[in-house]
Amino acid sequence: MRNVREGRRGAPATRRAALALLGAGLALAAASAAADEKPPIRIGNLAPYSGPASSYSAFAKTQAAYFRMVNARGGVNGRKVEFISYDDAYSPPKAVEQARKLVEQDGVLAIVQAVGTPPNAAIMKYMNARKTPQLFAATGATKFGDYRNYPWTMGLSTSVYHVEAALYADYIRTEFPNARVAVLYPNDDYGKDIFAGFRKALGRDYDRFVVSTATYDNSEPTIDSQMTKLKASGANVFVNFSTPRFAAQAIRKVAELGWKPDLQIVNTTGASISLVFRPAGIENAKGVVTATSMKEPNDPRYASDPDVQEYLAFMKEWYPEGDPGNNQNAYGYMCIKLVHRVLEMAGDDLSRENIMRQATSLKDVKPGLLLDGITVNTSPTNYFPITQMQLMRFNGASFDPIGEIRKYDVSPYD
Repeated sequence: MRNVREGRRGAPATRRAALALLGAGLALAAASAAADEKPPIRIGNLAPYSGPASSYSAFAKTQAAYFRMVNARGGVNGRKVEFISYDDAYSPPKAVEQARKLVEQDGVLAIVQAVGTPPNAAIMKYMNARKTPQLFAATGATKFGDYRNYPWTMGLSTSVYHVEAALYADYIRTEFPNARVAVLYPNDDYGKDIFAGFRKALGRDYDRFVVSTATYDNSEPTIDSQMTKLKASGANVFVNFSTPRFAAQAIRKVAELGWKPDLQIVNTTGASISLVFRPAGIENAKGVVTATSMKEPNDPRYASDPDVQEYLAFMKEWYPEGDPGNNQNAYGYMCIKLVHRVLEMAGDDLSRENIMRQATSLKDVKPGLLLDGITVNTSPTNYFPITQMQLMRFNGASFDPIGEIRKYDVSPYD
C-alpha cells in the first residue's frame, strides 16, 4: 500500500518534472532557433520626399515596397532586409547630415540608390572616407565612375549623361546638319554634367550649332523668362535637359509661345508620360525625341513581355497606390532588383568590401525592364553599369524607336 500511496502522491511530481523537462526543451529549441536566425541586412537610402524634386521620391517608395515583398518571401539568403530611407529634400547639406545618421547611428551596410547628382556629390567624400558603399547612386553623372579616387561610389542610371548627350549630338549632326540649337538645363551638378557631355560630343561643331543656352535654379517657380530668351534666339532645335517639373513647364511654354522647332529633345530624366507629357499637354509633347534603356510599361508592344508583366504584378500586389506607368517607379524597381542581385551574390559575407567586390563583377546582367539587348556590366575599372541607349520618338501614346541601340564609351577614367 505504501508503494501505491507513494506512487499516487508521486504522480503530480512526475507530471511536474515532465512539464519542466518539456519547458526546458522548448526553451532550448527557441534559443537554438534564435541563435540560428540570421541578423537582418540594414541598407540605407536618401530620397527627396520634400522639396522641388519630390517626384523622385517614387524611386524609394517603390524600393521599400520591393523589400517588403522580398522579406515576405524569406528575405535574401535567409536574412530580412531593413530598408531605411530618409528625406534629404534634394539638398546637399541635408544629404550629408542624413548620410552620417545612416552610417554612424543606423550602422547600414551601404547607402543604395541615393537620389540625384547634387546630394550624391555632397556625400561621396564622406562615404569613401568611411569605406562604406555608395552603391548604384541614382544618377548618371560622370564623376560617379571615378573608381580610382572614389572606389566606394558607383552610379546607376538608365543613362550615363555623357552617353545620352552624345546620342543627341550625333542625331542632330546627322539629321539636322543646319540646326540652330537652344539648350535649357538646371544650374546644378546634374545639369552641368549633361550639358558638358553635349558640348564635348559636338566638339568643334558646338559654336556652329548652339545659338543660345539658358539655366534655371531648382528653387525657381517658373522658367518663362528662360524660354522666351531661347525662342528669341531663332533656334529650330530645342534641347531640354530638365528635371520633370521644369521639363513639363518647358514643353508647355514652347506651345504657348507659338514656337515651332523642327525638333524637341527631352532627356530621359524628363521623358515621363505621366509626370511630364500629360501635365505639359499630350499634343504639345507629341513628336518629342528622347533616349532610354528601359521598356515603357504602358506601351502596348510590351503587353505580353515577361519583365513588364512581372513588374505590373509587383505593383498591383505590393505598391497598389503607385502608378505603374510612372517611369520613376519602373526605374526604382529595375535598380532595386540589381541591389537584390548583389546582396544575393554576397552570400553570408556581408562585409562592405565584399559588397563592392560583387557590385564590380556584374557580367551581362539584365534586371527587369531593361530593353532587350541592353545589359549591366561592371568591373573593378568600369563603374558605368549601363552605357547602351535607344533613341525614341513620342507618338502621342507611346514611344517609337529610332534606329538601333547605341553604345558609347565615354569614360574619362580608362
